[in-house]
Amino acid sequence: MLTCPFCEFEQAGIVAESELAVALWDAHPVTEGHTLVVPRLHVTSIYQLSVQDQAALWVMVGQVREALIRRFAPDGINIAVNDGLAAGQTIDHAHIHIIPRRNGDVPDARGGVRNIIPSRARYWEK
Repeated sequence: MLTCPFCEFEQAGIVAESELAVALWDAHPVTEGHTLVVPRLHVTSIYQLSVQDQAALWVMVGQVREALIRRFAPDGINIAVNDGLAAGQTIDHAHIHIIPRRNGDVPDARGGVRNIIPSRARYWEK
């Protein structure tokens, strides 16, 4: 049986933690500072959590975002949830990505998460 990497994380990777959630450095970061906010309860979707537990995750997202801004001074931040296999979720434990962005890290960042379906991303050109 495979173990869940978010249930069996190493203490050294913890960015922040609370009773209900933990923030971890992404093991395969897209950019420097890429962090995940993970509920301690093993669920596939954040929407399987109570409203109070969901709120605790979003509070931590805000705290981690502020800490990343202070530490890395990014030009922007993407905050994203891949909810389900069709949405790109690869680990079967709910988590929220916080990805610091920098001007020039891609040739044209316009559209942000809309670029998951490239043919529909650039609506301003149509």
